[in-house]
Formats: sequence, C-alpha cells, structure tokens
Amino acid sequence: MQPLCTAPTLKTERLILRGPERTDLQPFTRFMTSAPSMLAQGETITAEQAWFGFLTGVGHWHWHGFGFFTVVEQQSGDPVGRVGLIKHSNWPDIELAWHLFEGAEGKGYATEAGKTVKTWAREDLKLDRLYSYIDRDNTKSQAVARRLGASTDGTQAPHEPEAEIWVHPMGRD
Repeated sequence: MQPLCTAPTLKTERLILRGPERTDLQPFTRFMTSAPSMLAQGETITAEQAWFGFLTGVGHWHWHGFGFFTVVEQQSGDPVGRVGLIKHSNWPDIELAWHLFEGAEGKGYATEAGKTVKTWAREDLKLDRLYSYIDRDNTKSQAVARRLGASTDGTQAPHEPEAEIWVHPMGRD
C-alpha cells in the first residue's frame, strides 16, 4: 500500500510504527465511532467526522513533519492503534498522544510505541519538550504517561478544560 505521507518507519521488538495508509481508515473509523473506550468517555464521532479526522492526521505530517504513526503488531500485521505527535492550531505545545484500538489495550503497546516516538522526537526532530493532555478521569492514559516518565502538577490544559497537562522529560529513556 502506498503511504499517504513521508513518515519514517520505526520498529520496536513487537511493533512497526508507520505513516497512515488508506487501509487504516476503516479500523480508525471503527475505533472513533464505536470503541468502548470512546463510548465511556463520551467522545465517539460520526463516520464522516472520522474521515475528516483521519485526513487531519495525514495533513499533520505534511504541515508539521510529524503526526500519528499507525501502530502495527509485527506478528499479525494488524493495526492496533495510533501513537504520535500532534499540534493543532489552537494548542500551546506539541502533544505526545496514543489511541489503542479495541482488543489492543493492556499489552504495553502504548508505552512501547510512546518510548519509540519520544526517542524519534528527541533525536530526529530535536524536540526538547513534549506534553500529553489527559482527561482527569482517564486513569489508563495517566498510567501510560507515568510509564513514559511524564508527570503532572494538576494544571488544566487551556484548550481542553477536562484535561491536565502532563510533561514528558526528553532525556535518554
């Protein structure tokens, strides 16, 4: 499948992180419209909104030189989520973010991919700081952030009232 952007391909012991491809739209749409984690947070969207969100993700790579990687399990070849860097126009800083598709949670994929993205951001993009904006009630994402070395003092994200700002140190992992 032809990539939709110039994202690098990164590999971990169990995962391949690559740029989005057209075939990724279907699992992304399924996640955004009906995943239990999205339903629980009241954050599901329509299929049309998912399409626009997917294209926004592709555009991030072209505009910023970074974006969401599609996370693929090496053994099965199946996409298991998205992990990457985002910065929307009204956001104060670059966010390290992760979304795992249904059935991929609890396997350490977000942490494994997040560490790889942090290393890429530090070494290739020369970024000295990353943030995650995590909902106060999202204890699973907070646990991932802690495993990635991030911490919060409880400061509210200015662009997202229910989220706290988590700061990621960019030293060696």
